Amino acid sequence: MHIHILGICGTFMGGIAAIARQAGFRVTGSDQKVYPPMSDQLRALDIDIIEGFGVEQLDLKPDLIVIGNVMSRGMPIIEEILSRKLPFCSAPQWLYDCVLKDRHVIAVSGTHGKTTTTSMVSWILEHAGYNPGYLVGGVPANFDVSARLGSDPFFVIEADEYDTAFFNKQAKFLNYRPNTLIVNNIEFDHADIYKDIDAILWQFHQLLRMLPANGNCIALADDAYTDQLLEMGCWTPVTRFVAGRSVDGWSAERSAEDQLAFYCDGELRGECYWPHPGEFNIENALAALLAVTSAGVGFQASLDGLATFRGVKRRMELLGDFGGVRLYDDFAHHPTAIERSLEGMKQFNAGRVLAVLEPRSNTMKMGAHADQLSAAIAPADKCWVMQPDGMSWSLSDVLDASHSVKVMSSADAIVASVVEAAKPGDAIVIMSNGSFDGIYGKFRSALSAA
Repeated sequence: MHIHILGICGTFMGGIAAIARQAGFRVTGSDQKVYPPMSDQLRALDIDIIEGFGVEQLDLKPDLIVIGNVMSRGMPIIEEILSRKLPFCSAPQWLYDCVLKDRHVIAVSGTHGKTTTTSMVSWILEHAGYNPGYLVGGVPANFDVSARLGSDPFFVIEADEYDTAFFNKQAKFLNYRPNTLIVNNIEFDHADIYKDIDAILWQFHQLLRMLPANGNCIALADDAYTDQLLEMGCWTPVTRFVAGRSVDGWSAERSAEDQLAFYCDGELRGECYWPHPGEFNIENALAALLAVTSAGVGFQASLDGLATFRGVKRRMELLGDFGGVRLYDDFAHHPTAIERSLEGMKQFNAGRVLAVLEPRSNTMKMGAHADQLSAAIAPADKCWVMQPDGMSWSLSDVLDASHSVKVMSSADAIVASVVEAAKPGDAIVIMSNGSFDGIYGKFRSALSAA
């Protein structure tokens, strides 16, 4: 069967393409921006990629067109598909129909921590001797690829609440029908899709209504919106977890600088090596541990897997040490994620933390989180923020200049200013969910020359 994927070069859609190829489908695709590394990864799988969305690509006559949510009404190729009544579906629907419906699906949802937790669950299963399928919105260091079909019953998926396609405005995760669900946390996000937190909670509520009674729901405790979600109704056994020692339910805390201890109702259940910074990573680890053990993996085997987890690219990834100045790349773009990433680095790094932020997400550009941004960057010793094109409001109007904050309009200016201020022992943390105008390479070159 030949499938043609529109919007193939995004992380999710590229993962769909890789899984389809591994499953034996003939796969082609197209995108507006075709460039490495995704283009190289896809071509290595013998997937032909067309630049742009020209109508002529329909001459390939695929059996099915898989449409990514980058596509919209009014685009000539979409209008032609609809006019000619060509067969099409969304990527989440294709994934369920062709892969997930016969698997034990472990879905990782929540505003923060999805990519890291999905990677942890996948690696624990792999380390325990399984060959799980997975689809992650990033590249786990233990695997070096973002998606795999796998051969065992388990399939682990990063389950986000963004909408499915132009013809299906439900959350993507409603397509996956999980057996085991992690709810890491819930906050307002995706202001371009949802008008308020209630709209997001409604999507999560639909997800809980689809969980089977013989499944498992692993949910963060002491989280207001997660509590509200569960009060709306849940027909599946729920296990709550929290970072920090607790006498109720599951909890975890550092027992040493690089050691994590796990407790159930206050009783120590086990420990493992854990070099990753931040309380949020403790929550991720505990959620992953509970998900795999509830699915039948042994507790000690799960701890052993966690101890060898190497992290995820672009999630507080160390890019290099330049004469004692360490450079990190972090995907944080929501105020809570920004604040918790910086707090974790402050605990992890003895010297100063220099934050470099690009507020690039649609939600941030719309100003939905403007009033939270100043507090989010407060843990940093110094902060440089990029004023992006297309933002209708001024960052300088909301950021506290007394906190050593500089708002600048170019990546080159930020690099020059940060490198001039940096000294041995400092950690430079770049936070963006995009390419940030090539700032990573610019920092490497400037720090190497300093």
